Amino acid sequence: MTSTPLPPELADLRRSIDNLDAALVHTLSERFRCTKAVGELKARLELPAADPSREERQIARLRALAVESGLDADFAEKFLNLVIDEVIRHHEHLRGAAGARQPG
Repeated sequence: MTSTPLPPELADLRRSIDNLDAALVHTLSERFRCTKAVGELKARLELPAADPSREERQIARLRALAVESGLDADFAEKFLNLVIDEVIRHHEHLRGAAGARQPG
């Protein structure tokens, strides 16, 4: 079974998508590096893992950026909620680990 060669335009678009996917992964990795540092600081200061007022501001900010960029704001909010849920899970884990290390 022989495959038909891709038109150059399709191959170019796919290369762009691949590059953008890589950039997304690297950007998420950097974001989680920063949020890990936040989680460690919160655990050390015995602050709650979640900050609902900050989360609300971030969601509103991201929705506005999405609209400005021509991206569906509901999709952007779903994506940020997924990221926030993961960050909170990490912060809760860090808080539990910090509490386990403290004597008494």
